[in-house]
Amino acid sequence: MSWTRRTLVALAVCVLVPLGAEGCATGGASGHAGTVSPSPVGKVLRDTDGTGRHLREVAGEEAPEVGVEVTPDRARGWDVLLTVRRFRFSAAGARRAAVPGRGHARLFLDGRPVTRLRAPGYHLSGRLVPHGTHHLTARLYADDGTVWAVRGRPVESTADITASGAEPGPAGAPSESTP
Repeated sequence: MSWTRRTLVALAVCVLVPLGAEGCATGGASGHAGTVSPSPVGKVLRDTDGTGRHLREVAGEEAPEVGVEVTPDRARGWDVLLTVRRFRFSAAGARRAAVPGRGHARLFLDGRPVTRLRAPGYHLSGRLVPHGTHHLTARLYADDGTVWAVRGRPVESTADITASGAEPGPAGAPSESTP
């Protein structure tokens, strides 16, 4: 058998044998205790969030936390402020890998995606929040797109928003008529 054929056979064996097998690991990329994980951070679960992103399970004492506070502003919009613990926002263009306590947040209004955040503050336009009570959820994601999770549940926080009063019309005038 020539050296190139032996090399190809060895590579084929490493590809077909599960990750973490002796002799095929490439240094630090193997899973923990027989589980396969694309990074050494937590364990990627089969479960997904509502957007189809897989959950990345981490222990509660290591897990990031998020809180969301929403206050109305003078321009009929909402100021959103996230408070995080054991989490840092990654800059745009960050490497697509799970790093402990790093990533971005996504905002959802009544379950529908609004935006991706790389900083704790955001202005939510009043045009996106119709009359009534709504739920604004902030969920934390790793840079590889997985959702940080604890005990099979995404790391997230929800705040209620109640929009009342006249709805703005097409030119900014109230849509309700006054007698």
